[in-house]
Amino acid sequence: MRKNEIVAAISEKADLTKAKASVVLDAVLEQITQALSKKDTVTLVGFGTFEQRHRGARTGKNPQTGEPVKIKASNTVAFKPGKALKESVN
Repeated sequence: MRKNEIVAAISEKADLTKAKASVVLDAVLEQITQALSKKDTVTLVGFGTFEQRHRGARTGKNPQTGEPVKIKASNTVAFKPGKALKESVN
């Protein structure tokens, strides 16, 4: 499902114009992004939890040459699905 399809679904369910639904979706995504950049956890009860995780530096392997490659430490986003989401998928 792409963003424009989500906007259309929000528009239909919430009785909003597609333009307003797009603004709402953009605002939600912006708030999640800002919270994660501040290392806050975002929990949507029943849906899941987004959190920032740190990945330490490590040694990888170049698949073409087999030589070891140093991979820098970085931050990433992790998502843990909530109970309701897990149940709806199964």
